[in-house]
Amino acid sequence: MTRRLVAHLNADAPAWTLPAAGVERLRGAAPSGWEAVILDAPTRSEGDGGAPATEAAVAAIADADAYAGFGMSRALFSVAHRLRWLHTAAAGVGALLFPEMMASDVTITNSAGVHAIPIAEHVLGGVLLLLRGLDLARDLQRAARWDREPFVGAHSVVRELGECRALILGAGGIGSAIAERFAALGAHCTGVRRHPERGVPNGCDRVVGPNAWDALLGGIDVLIVSAPATTETQALVSAAALDRLPSHAIVVNVARGTLVDEGALAEQVRRGRLRGAVLDVFAHEPLSASSPLWGLSSVVITPHVSGVSPRRYWQRELDLLIDNWHRFARGEPLRNVVDKTLGY
Repeated sequence: MTRRLVAHLNADAPAWTLPAAGVERLRGAAPSGWEAVILDAPTRSEGDGGAPATEAAVAAIADADAYAGFGMSRALFSVAHRLRWLHTAAAGVGALLFPEMMASDVTITNSAGVHAIPIAEHVLGGVLLLLRGLDLARDLQRAARWDREPFVGAHSVVRELGECRALILGAGGIGSAIAERFAALGAHCTGVRRHPERGVPNGCDRVVGPNAWDALLGGIDVLIVSAPATTETQALVSAAALDRLPSHAIVVNVARGTLVDEGALAEQVRRGRLRGAVLDVFAHEPLSASSPLWGLSSVVITPHVSGVSPRRYWQRELDLLIDNWHRFARGEPLRNVVDKTLGY
């Protein structure tokens, strides 16, 4: 009997929709005895629970052995009786960890690392903007003012990345890619990971555990949050942690908005207690028009798009998915297996 992989890789946006060439590549890569069924209806966002239980999706998933998509709803999972492997094209898996999934023997793999390069470049660009004072230059340009004081005066905001110390909370694939780029420009990076005994991540000078990073905040120039969202990382960067940062420090969040106290961060930037922030994720998305963050010129806000790379994302995503598909067909260990109890 032919085994089936159902792929529902359409998140209702061109950048997240499997292109025609990718459809053909996936179909042509099927292991012996397998077929790929490609669904083309738009799926909902990860926060809404992934692919809905449409009539076509239910018909396809009912006897599928494997599924690839942007998450999966509880309703769709309830009819996937033969499912043994679920791959999500996102890195976060929080919406997938509902009780029925947790109790099942379905293996979940995610796309951690697939987004690492564009996110690292996004972080680098945002931090350099603030270090060079380009946020101030933008405001001066809009006001048609020629003013060198913020750049050459006694209180110049300008700094080189090479003189900075960065603390990276979450030194996995994304954190390591960020560290590599920062280190290439001379910055000194300290990585924070759950198991520091596994070694120093690429780009980092050293690594510390989850109980040691707080003591380092007073000597940090850039605090980067790239850890997974779990119960342990909820409100990881608290108001008290922000208080310990130097006044010239920059805060970056490309993880999940729930990891950082947004209100405290906005207030500290507003008061000039912190240099600024680079934020791609927020506790509630879309970010409310009433959020004080919008009015802060030294906060770089992007709408959860740091991982976007339209030309290269699908190449990396399909490399991972197809490799895992063949591993699954051969009964071999899969890459990027999620620990359901840890949430990543």
